[in-house]
Amino acid sequence: MTAFDRLKKLCDEQGLSVNKLEEKIGLSKNTLYSWKKNTPKGSNLTKVADFFDVSTDYLLGRTDKKRYYDLTEQDEKEVEEELERILKNSESNFGFAAFDGEVPDESDKEDYEMFVSAMRVAIRSHKRMAKKKFTPKKYR
Repeated sequence: MTAFDRLKKLCDEQGLSVNKLEEKIGLSKNTLYSWKKNTPKGSNLTKVADFFDVSTDYLLGRTDKKRYYDLTEQDEKEVEEELERILKNSESNFGFAAFDGEVPDESDKEDYEMFVSAMRVAIRSHKRMAKKKFTPKKYR
């Protein structure tokens, strides 16, 4: 996939045409269409990457990870382990405050699943924010 293909895909996701993007970021007409045949210039590449909040490596096809702070498979595994640890600890020591200190039974299964889902989202969000905040600039 070329840089132009990735650019086009990002534009489609945002509901933008390539020409409209050129207007928005201050590039002359057909500048981005030249990416079909030529390697993008650094300054133009940076403008597009900043506009879409993606890495330049993603635009160039060096990685499929759009953002440096996106979670990897390892991160997802750690999220599940942390969730498991929290649930296990909560059941044995503290109980679920949301369920009056008791682990929900079958009749509360839906509430329990919603609680677990919310915890998973919170852990993932925290991990993503930590990556944004603590990843050194040279690795972004």
